[in-house]
Amino acid sequence: MTKKIYDSIIIGAGPAGLSAAIYARRAGLGVLVFDREVWGGKTVNTSEIANYPTILNISGPEFAMKLYEHALGLGAEINIESVLEVTLGDKEKRIKTDQGEYFAKTVIIANGVARRNLEVPGEQKYTGRGVSYCATCDGVFFKDKEIFIVGGGNSALEEALFLANSCSKVSMLHRNDSFKGDQILVDRVMANPKIEVVFNAQVKEIIGTDKVEEIRVLHIDTGEEKLYKKDGIFVAIGYAPENQIFAEQLEIADPGYIVADENCITNLPGVFACGDTRTKELRQIVTAASDGAMGGFRAAQYILLES
Repeated sequence: MTKKIYDSIIIGAGPAGLSAAIYARRAGLGVLVFDREVWGGKTVNTSEIANYPTILNISGPEFAMKLYEHALGLGAEINIESVLEVTLGDKEKRIKTDQGEYFAKTVIIANGVARRNLEVPGEQKYTGRGVSYCATCDGVFFKDKEIFIVGGGNSALEEALFLANSCSKVSMLHRNDSFKGDQILVDRVMANPKIEVVFNAQVKEIIGTDKVEEIRVLHIDTGEEKLYKKDGIFVAIGYAPENQIFAEQLEIADPGYIVADENCITNLPGVFACGDTRTKELRQIVTAASDGAMGGFRAAQYILLES
């Protein structure tokens, strides 16, 4: 049986990966996209997208579906498979997943980043029983209840505003003395009467029996620890790259991002890195999509020059 070699294999089906698939397919490449969970990346857990050019307002899941349908409609293959092993240095790239082995002339890495955990006692035990990482997924379970949100970036601010629509009280805990998110979101949070902001605070322990009942919080400025009775806690403290499987082949910068410039070119020929996974200043949907377009273009250009 003849071995099938794709023009490009894309690892990750978020905005960067699916944009890469769209541009690669428009260039006539045979494209296979892998994602271990679901297409759309972090957008599927976003209640509202309001900063993408030409789209005033759209839900994250709807945006993800439109991206998926666009790439699929152009003929990209999109598989839910976990990538386990890669060989990138050869002219013929090899990708091993939990379901098989695949080969390609180019590889576009667009695997995004993974959520950060609090890593405190009780977090893992009560995940799904009061500890949540997704307001749009789990907010319905906390209607008219009091909850904590931990974090100080855009994700935490957005989740606070979303949950304030249904929860009786939302308390934001942030370990610093000011937010680091967009000012428009900060202003909306600070003006919402149902949202309380607690700066210089750090979660130390999550306590309960069958579900979350209390949160132990350290107030950093005073050194005092307090117990707060809460029905739940939402963790929104950012994301981290997961590039361990590439580390022996690609140049990686601390704290784990793939080194690639605005052309998405890595240190290996025919291998490109797009979106949140690469070294860059701004990690937004629009910049991920831009990277994806560049990655698809560069993959097509590489194949043309090498053929």
